[in-house]
Amino acid sequence: MVSHSTAEQETEMYPKVPAAEAIEGNVDGDFEMAVCASEEPSASKGLPEEPRKWMSAVIFLCFYGFMASIKPGEPFITPYLLSTEKNFTRQQVTNEITPVLTYSYMAVLVPAFLLTDFLRYKPVLIIQGMSQVVIWLLLLLGTSLLEMQFMEFFYGVTMACRVAYSSYIFSLVNPSLYQRVASYSRTSVLLGVFTSSVLGQLFISVGEIRYKTLSAVSLGFVSFGVLLSLCLPWPKRSLFFNQARKQEHREVASQVATKAELDTINPKDADLTKAVSKCAASRWKDSIFVQMLMELRTVVKRPNMRLWSLWWIFNSTGYYLVLFYIHILWSKVHPATENKNVYNGAVEAASTLLSALTSFIAGFVKIRWNIWSELVIGVITAVQAGLLLLMGTTDNIWICYVAYVIFRSFYQFLVPIATFQIASSLTKELCALVFGINTFIGTILKSIINLIFSDKRGLALDVHSQFLVYFIYFALLTVIYLASAAFVICRHFRNQPKRQEIKQQPRELSNTVPEAEPLSNGKNAKT
Repeated sequence: MVSHSTAEQETEMYPKVPAAEAIEGNVDGDFEMAVCASEEPSASKGLPEEPRKWMSAVIFLCFYGFMASIKPGEPFITPYLLSTEKNFTRQQVTNEITPVLTYSYMAVLVPAFLLTDFLRYKPVLIIQGMSQVVIWLLLLLGTSLLEMQFMEFFYGVTMACRVAYSSYIFSLVNPSLYQRVASYSRTSVLLGVFTSSVLGQLFISVGEIRYKTLSAVSLGFVSFGVLLSLCLPWPKRSLFFNQARKQEHREVASQVATKAELDTINPKDADLTKAVSKCAASRWKDSIFVQMLMELRTVVKRPNMRLWSLWWIFNSTGYYLVLFYIHILWSKVHPATENKNVYNGAVEAASTLLSALTSFIAGFVKIRWNIWSELVIGVITAVQAGLLLLMGTTDNIWICYVAYVIFRSFYQFLVPIATFQIASSLTKELCALVFGINTFIGTILKSIINLIFSDKRGLALDVHSQFLVYFIYFALLTVIYLASAAFVICRHFRNQPKRQEIKQQPRELSNTVPEAEPLSNGKNAKT
């Protein structure tokens, strides 16, 4: 079990963004304006009302993101399951309950991604809220192993549905505002996670309430989140499906007008125009999926894109496996006899703050990434491997806490860099596709590792042995990254003298009249 929400709220390509202010009677109009601003930015420059409209939407969306992140009982789910209130064994939690999360996330991720775009965000956000209500109801009332496995299944649904929240913001504002509102939404979610962790720790340590009472409080917060999601306006477009449908309608309208003219001039051409119309109806499929998948071949050939995509897949896999099982490790290193001696909430709050700080710092790092990327990744991965070895072998809970906080912050330092490196040279649609593919491949890899090492149908290792496996995994990645870094750096400095020779060539060469280029008919330009 883990801090599920803090886990997934960190690595998505777009920051999390909440719901737009529900001004009754004006919601659709506001969204129409926002969509027009996104599609025709030049046309909206002269509208003084526009900033107030998108700001009200973004402010409420940020409020939704903040409130949806508050679940004070989340850092204490594992202690709750292991306590006398639930009375599950550590082996059951490690090998039978927690693995279900990864499997369900993998199964639901692709349908959630497609439904998010097709249904335009809001229904998927409502589904996410409802699944969270089910999670806390099961934690509050459930007593059997099967019920806890269903609880993990709905956690997978919740995590998969977060893609709707991540991309919602881009249907609200002009593309020129993406970076700014993305930072607002990211901040609101981090503040929500921090507040949630602090509240949970205060309830446990100061209020000395039972885990069951804390679950009831969390149920109240997520129920309020569902009410907020119902107030969301409905965007008029989305990233793939609805934009395509809009373009298709335009083409059909144009062809209907052309058909009417052709029928007037020559009725025999009516059959031909019908065929053209049928062709246009299916053209959007080719333009969206086939062409974008063909573009992916070009993307994969770029070394920088390939490197950071592989980092996203492999390092995020190890990172989330650690987050999924860290609370089980803490409960074994420090089996608290009283609730007030459990500090999961405080540690999650500290790691969230430090992660936010390192993510912020990463935005100001200026180095030549085409040369030093592999080395930076390799060094950070090596440090993470050392921290995992420390967590897996120490008997001191405070060392384990500190190592976890540093481990998370190093990962969060690279997340914005990877996001920028992948997204900077891609269109919005292709960027979403690349991140979706990376996330899905990473989820498959997590499921395979879970099945082999954690699941009772596999090796069913205890939590300390699992962390040693994660150490070996990160150590292998370190060797690969550092070897690649040595190759890239050596190649760069080996080619430097050649570049200097080219720069030092006489300028007279540049004044030489170039040879006439042949024309398509076999003659040259001079003749």
